[in-house]
Amino acid sequence: MSLFGSIRMASASVLRRLTQRADEAEKIITELKATIELLKDKAAVVESKPEEKRLQQDNAKLRKEIDALKIQLVLSEVRNGVTQVALPSQAVVAQCVDKAKANAQPSAPTADKKAEVLEQSEKVKDNKKSNKKGKEAANSGEAKSKKGKAATSGPAEPEKMDISRLDLRVGKIVEVEKHPDADTLYIEKVDVGEEQPRTVVSGLVKHVTLEEMQNRVAVFMLNLKPAKMRGVLSQAMIMCASSPEKVEILNVPQGAQIGDKVVAEGYSGEPDAILNPKKKVWEALKPDLRTNGDRVATWKGAPLKIEGKGQIVAPTLGDVQIQ
Repeated sequence: MSLFGSIRMASASVLRRLTQRADEAEKIITELKATIELLKDKAAVVESKPEEKRLQQDNAKLRKEIDALKIQLVLSEVRNGVTQVALPSQAVVAQCVDKAKANAQPSAPTADKKAEVLEQSEKVKDNKKSNKKGKEAANSGEAKSKKGKAATSGPAEPEKMDISRLDLRVGKIVEVEKHPDADTLYIEKVDVGEEQPRTVVSGLVKHVTLEEMQNRVAVFMLNLKPAKMRGVLSQAMIMCASSPEKVEILNVPQGAQIGDKVVAEGYSGEPDAILNPKKKVWEALKPDLRTNGDRVATWKGAPLKIEGKGQIVAPTLGDVQIQ
């Protein structure tokens, strides 16, 4: 074997060792980076700034040692006659990768494929147009049917608002006592012709004596929504003529019977089962419910009466509110 052959073999062996050591050095650097990142995360959790600084210093020190080892390797290669070859930069590597990707891309579609794609797109467009026309026709049909219904039904009738919506009936107070928790209230049991008497709470203590209340026959409104008054559920309201100075219970005509209906002349119809508080029916009707100059109870001037028996009258108060 010639001298040059021996030198070449020695140089190749040295180059392999140096390359192996360089790879090991790079691996050490990678592991150190990973360790440093892990320690950084731990340092961020515990907010240990001094530890992070110390690791950065250790890292810099290790980098210097690795750089020194690389220089020693290069010098050894030069002394042994190994030619140094510069490695390509990252920019050059990136350009090579891009070229390889470009060469690997599929070729452009042929003319036949292009024609096929265009044909499919035209079919899709035609389908969309036909669907759109169908929807428009359906919508126009619905609109016409709605218009036809509106034309046949006509405008909605306004809600009736008159005294016929109030359930006014004759009742008799069969029991009465003062409210235990209110000095101005009576608690009454009232027979209105139903299976059970109704409980009524009235604020008449200052105006009517307990003796006058007992067995009193009067007019009661039965379809107000039941409401508690100082803890007692009131199921009706006794109708009274009222002025700022005086309140008196309305009188019924002679011959009136328990359960008789009270109506206003000229206003017929069935009363509501229960007046809806949200519609404010009672609040709307009450201002026109008054006694006239002859003390007769009226609504908008129409006398309140029991058919075939007579009119509802206040004992003394004329031209006052009824409530």
